[in-house]
Amino acid sequence: MTWIAYLGPRGTFAEAALREMREAEGASLTPYPTVSAALDAVRGGDVTYALVPIENSVEGSVTSTLDELASGEPLMIVGEQAIPVRFTLVARPGTTLADVRRLATHPHASAQCRDWLRKNLPAAIVIPAGSTAGAAAALLEEPPAYEAAIAPRVAAEVYGLDILADDIGDNDEAWTRFVLVSLPGAVPPPTGADKTTLTLYMREDHPGALLEILTELAVRGVNLTRIESRPTRKALGDYYFSVDCEGHVADARVGEAIAGLHRVCSTVRFLGSYARHDGKAPLLRSGVTDADFADAQAWLTSLRGRE
Repeated sequence: MTWIAYLGPRGTFAEAALREMREAEGASLTPYPTVSAALDAVRGGDVTYALVPIENSVEGSVTSTLDELASGEPLMIVGEQAIPVRFTLVARPGTTLADVRRLATHPHASAQCRDWLRKNLPAAIVIPAGSTAGAAAALLEEPPAYEAAIAPRVAAEVYGLDILADDIGDNDEAWTRFVLVSLPGAVPPPTGADKTTLTLYMREDHPGALLEILTELAVRGVNLTRIESRPTRKALGDYYFSVDCEGHVADARVGEAIAGLHRVCSTVRFLGSYARHDGKAPLLRSGVTDADFADAQAWLTSLRGRE
């Protein structure tokens, strides 16, 4: 039996994302209260995988996930899934929109539904909750502290709630990306449409330190899809970089770039190469394909052979 931890409680976007992943077919899904708890369940061998959020197109990166992956016992990303963020107003059966005087949700959710709330529930009091799914679950308490909650649509199914209004978010382009994490092991084989995640620590802060890192990637034609700076928590001004790049560690350009980063960084934590959720293959310029690298290596070998 495969056990998968995810950021709970039940009815979260993480659970909705898991339902779309083949790894979850036939698996036992277990909610955990925090990103740290879900990842520690993998480290401790309690579960095979954990699915945690890593970035949102509106709110940006999930810093707790970045920091957890950058520290502690190593983990490896083996897959990803992205889903659209669609918010729903849910309530106990029999409740109508006119009944709603108070509602609860996570502050990020209320911020993304601000226009809808202003137009449809201008007098309603919004109560902050620890999670959207938690706000929905609390509607089952006796007596409930509020009449409705903003939550993922899956929460209505999980908790037996009515949907008063669907798709109430202000941004139709909002997405959240989740990563599937396991203990370090064999890297999934390349698919031709892959992503690699790294955590990079500078040797010391000096002019051009970030440029040195970026150069190792740029000269080999490796495109970055995300880069974040995060404090190391050691001293003011001391940061590490979390990056996603196109390609797989088995690709010559990516492998050579990682080797170059190993030379210029104090620490490189390889967090995995895995298939992209969108199946998008990188556009490679002339000179950076595997064949180009192999040809260059053969040429260099021939030169050395003359000696």
